Amino acid sequence: MKWDPYTYLRHAMYTATGVKEGVYREFPELFKQEPSWDVLYKEKKKAYFQLLQEEGVALMPGVNTLLKALEVSGIKRCVVTHSPHEQIQLIRSQHPILDSIPHWITREHYTQPKPSSECYQKAIATHKSSGDRIIGFEDSPRGLKALLGTEAEGVFVTEFFTPEEIAQLSQETGRSFIQVSSFPELFSKRAG
Repeated sequence: MKWDPYTYLRHAMYTATGVKEGVYREFPELFKQEPSWDVLYKEKKKAYFQLLQEEGVALMPGVNTLLKALEVSGIKRCVVTHSPHEQIQLIRSQHPILDSIPHWITREHYTQPKPSSECYQKAIATHKSSGDRIIGFEDSPRGLKALLGTEAEGVFVTEFFTPEEIAQLSQETGRSFIQVSSFPELFSKRAG
């Protein structure tokens, strides 16, 4: 049995341990063969980096437009990611528009993975000025929970979740947020 990208994302997007739990649940023989998740995680990390090198990664539709508009407007920008610096450097080399983002908070800058808000709290404490309005864009439930655990307003950009799951996220976080399937949809809502 193989996991398609959708299956992987469904496991990875809710909790920091979702992939581990899903792999061992769906492939119990693998647990018998290699019970140490650290070993498998290192293999996964190596395979992912190789995929990034060989196939690259595509930006979500509309990201170029958004980043150019933010840069022209002089709006502060910061990425908060659980990806390690090494992966981010590779992705940035593939998409020079990402260099328009001056601040990057990567896995090495904090200790608790999303859905902990530590990463966003660090970004806000480091880069916020008095009077700034903070808006964050997330594509996973655990990232959205981390974001909404701060003063930031949230935009959830995803096409993977049902309206019921989105309502559940709003209930769990106790916060409202904007949900769109893509940046072009966000632009059309803002224009309309």
